[in-house]
Amino acid sequence: MANQNCIAISELHPNFSHPKIVGIIIGKSDVKSFPDRRNAGAERFTFSFTVKDSPDFFINVTAWGNEGFISGLSNSVGIGDCVTIENPLVSGKDPEKGDKFCPSTPSLYRLTVNESHCQVHLCEDMDTVDRLLPLIHLPVKDPRDFYSLGDIEANGQSLDGTLINILAAVKSVGELRQFTTSDGRQGQRLELKLFDDLVPSFPLVCWDREPIQLVHNQISKGTVLFIADAKISFDGFRNGMIATVNSKTIITVNPDTREASLLFRYAKEAADSGALDQDDTPADVTVESITDVYTVHQLKQRAKDTSEVFFGITYGFITRLDLDSSVSKIIKTRCARCKALVNDDVQSCFNQLCPGRGQVFSYTAGFDLLVDVTDHTGTLTACTLQSPEAEKTFGCSKEEFTSMTDDGRTEMKWTYLLERCKIYMKVVPTTKLKSGVRGVILDCSLADPGEVKLHMTALLQQD
Repeated sequence: MANQNCIAISELHPNFSHPKIVGIIIGKSDVKSFPDRRNAGAERFTFSFTVKDSPDFFINVTAWGNEGFISGLSNSVGIGDCVTIENPLVSGKDPEKGDKFCPSTPSLYRLTVNESHCQVHLCEDMDTVDRLLPLIHLPVKDPRDFYSLGDIEANGQSLDGTLINILAAVKSVGELRQFTTSDGRQGQRLELKLFDDLVPSFPLVCWDREPIQLVHNQISKGTVLFIADAKISFDGFRNGMIATVNSKTIITVNPDTREASLLFRYAKEAADSGALDQDDTPADVTVESITDVYTVHQLKQRAKDTSEVFFGITYGFITRLDLDSSVSKIIKTRCARCKALVNDDVQSCFNQLCPGRGQVFSYTAGFDLLVDVTDHTGTLTACTLQSPEAEKTFGCSKEEFTSMTDDGRTEMKWTYLLERCKIYMKVVPTTKLKSGVRGVILDCSLADPGEVKLHMTALLQQD
């Protein structure tokens, strides 16, 4: 076999001459540069990756060289690739220097490669590749040693600044945000929402290109992750805890463990039930803070371009408003815990995933309408208008509406139907609907003609 002369990571020692190692890459850092102390004005480039060759052993590899060598090597290998490393330098780990910022490994050593003496290339022996590929799904830490999201929230700020292992599933992947730092460097940020059977939404933030690339290539809604050494911190803006991927973090996608299998089953049930599409918008988003104006077409187009919830204003006509149908179709009862619809005469929630199962049943009743919004670019169908927003829009409570005559409800309907309105909208991209978008009306009022003309003129100029 092609790998018969390879040395196992568990047997590596600095005394070996011309060692050859084969393994699968389970983690990788971004390329960085430093001033070259030997050559004034020049820079040295580096990046690190972690390779595994057995269920229990893996080691960090650091590559050094000029920009061309390092960029070329980094672009040629990635997480999930099986590689052969020839003639690396084997040396002891230095926990006070570079190894402080690399993933923790069971090996006593680290490997260094450079352009002059070493080679790193993709493994071409398919038997070896087949043996190594399953290792990518084995967590680098004890699979039972993790915090659930409920554990994190229960411990709260006592975990601030610590590195912990997390087992969770992906609820959504946010929009990649690019930015420029004060010193002119380009940066990026990607946020995922995680969930498990205790917590419906928890943020995981990625700042580096390599984990972001991993998310884009291998991670989607419902994927289960074992996140080793995620940094936990308190976010004052959200008033809650968040997790951040850092240089020590290794993410195992769809881990092959009993605990992950149980969570995957729960995640699949949650996805099939539509629970992952439920609203988890922060309570601090106010109508006053929403300023972006869209046409209906622009709302739909942006929803296609992102999986992240966003907000906007549209000046559209209400073309569907069924206020004159039966009261039971307008005033509906929902479980107070999971928001699932329940029958008025049944004092329990039938949602198997409801976090309130086994507890005293509580419910809320209020307006629950589907509204169509239309402008010159198209129609956004089945937008939800619920209490308390509906009560503010119509100027009456559900009790007052229930006691109205049929003529009274019809008169209220025609106050808004086919009238131009200023509508504050929350837009939720979703694959559950054919349109790909779910609109939630946060505020609705008859539009001022002068304001409409001003904004619609600006939108027409954009088109």
